[in-house]
Amino acid sequence: MYIDPTKIDPGNVYKLLIGAITPRPIAFVSSISREGIRNLAPYSFFTGVSSNPPIIGFSAVVNREGRLRDSRLNAEAYDEFVVNVVSEDFVEQMNATAVDVPPEVDEFELAGLTPEPSKVVKPPRVKEARVSMECRLYQVVDIGREVLSGAFIMGEIVQFHVDDNVIEDYRIDPGKVKSVGRMGGMGYTKTRDRFDLPRPDLDEVMKAISK
Repeated sequence: MYIDPTKIDPGNVYKLLIGAITPRPIAFVSSISREGIRNLAPYSFFTGVSSNPPIIGFSAVVNREGRLRDSRLNAEAYDEFVVNVVSEDFVEQMNATAVDVPPEVDEFELAGLTPEPSKVVKPPRVKEARVSMECRLYQVVDIGREVLSGAFIMGEIVQFHVDDNVIEDYRIDPGKVKSVGRMGGMGYTKTRDRFDLPRPDLDEVMKAISK
């Protein structure tokens, strides 16, 4: 099947994307509005961008009512936000924040999660998260303002918070973090079934090519 994305509804393009790009990590973003309201929202268009400087980014899509997401508005207002890693034990609380509630709703209270003061930035981190990254806004790449369009929001990490029980020599143990990923539709996946693949040796690869 060949599908030209310019000839189908954007909603169907979205279905293709979330079904094809799997599994996707979840950026559980905490921020604060100009009115001081704490916000939490999950974003599964999320990735690392650079380690020097340490940059991460997530995509905040314009919702079906044409409203910009609060996380974006708050990040632009204060130039700060926190990305928290979602673990299995509070995935239900994370899911409670996926609904587009009015901006005056405190989503920490909505989800029953604990706001923990950050070290550098103003927005709190999620205490239950085993890994959190305090960020200062680095750049917003505005894609569009139409429904299901949006922006790629990049932040420079200014502080890592990592539970002492999940890290050794800067290596985070995925078996202890128990992070979850997004699939298509309402699907999620656990990250317990893993395997290692040694990287190919360059000399051996070049020898094989030259034969």
